[in-house]
Amino acid sequence: MTTNEIQKAAERVAKLKAQAEKLSTPLADAQAELEAAREAEAARRAERGTVYDREFVGAWRERADDAAHSGDEARERFYEALSAEPWFAAYVEFRAARHKRRHVLDEAQRAQTALREVLTVPEQRPYPVAILNDIENHAEKKAQEKAAEFAGELRESRTNFLDGKG
Repeated sequence: MTTNEIQKAAERVAKLKAQAEKLSTPLADAQAELEAAREAEAARRAERGTVYDREFVGAWRERADDAAHSGDEARERFYEALSAEPWFAAYVEFRAARHKRRHVLDEAQRAQTALREVLTVPEQRPYPVAILNDIENHAEKKAQEKAAEFAGELRESRTNFLDGKG
């Protein structure tokens, strides 16, 4: 490389360094501004989170009570709809027969005791109700899914509040 080429390359390097220095200050300022904005937003969200949490803690009992009773009408509708189902009426009739047997045995035991006879009436035996367990398990699964949706809505409510949307 000749001296002239070296001088041109050195001038070019000096020119690019000057341009880089010229741009580095606004870039550093912009980066600092961005970081300050992020910190301010984090502080704002933390403050709003504290406000939200205080308000939630202050009202949790009422909200929990409302949530606990929010299904009362649905429960009544369920019992009405269930009672109208022919399969349920048949199942109730079947279960009633088991309970009738229990009442007969209870009365026979009472009578033998009143007559001071040796008790010969057998003890009650339990009758498992598997169909109800299946229904209950399925209902619990569906209820947990609905409750999970509600939990998501609570989280979304908090996020919206933190974001200043609510």
